[in-house]
Amino acid sequence: MIVDSETRADGEEEVLFNAELTPHRSLPPEGFVLLMGLIGLVSFAAGAMFFVVGAWPVVGFLGLDLLLIYLAFRASYRSGRAYETLRLTRRDLTLKRVDSWGRAQRWQLPSTWLQVLVDDTPQHQSQLTLRSHGRSLIVGSFLTPEERVDLARALRQALARGRCAPAPR
Repeated sequence: MIVDSETRADGEEEVLFNAELTPHRSLPPEGFVLLMGLIGLVSFAAGAMFFVVGAWPVVGFLGLDLLLIYLAFRASYRSGRAYETLRLTRRDLTLKRVDSWGRAQRWQLPSTWLQVLVDDTPQHQSQLTLRSHGRSLIVGSFLTPEERVDLARALRQALARGRCAPAPR
């Protein structure tokens, strides 16, 4: 999660909050290659052992296991390409959600009446919800509960700064 704020001097509206939310992947690509190599080595050794004792059909299942593990990791890495961006100005909050296939959706909520809702005691099923004028959006569903609470706190602080400070003329 990357969060920053900026003030624009070129006449554009001040950005009170800007964040890019990305899912966490604990295994880097180098680790994936190493893990697949180790699993392949173990599968090969076990397959050779089964082949020698005459249980040669097991070799095919060990190869199938290796293929399924590879495909599961590839699917996980693909889902890790999804992200959300939040951009808050005095006028509105813009949420852009890009899925793992690159398809983007964009919403704008007026910041004047924007509510940031999240459970105070974070639980796994807790959701961070943005609500304004009867519209609700769930944000950061891939974040940990603690990250959702931190994001909600930062967003509320930015909203408070925007509401308290006088608008530039």
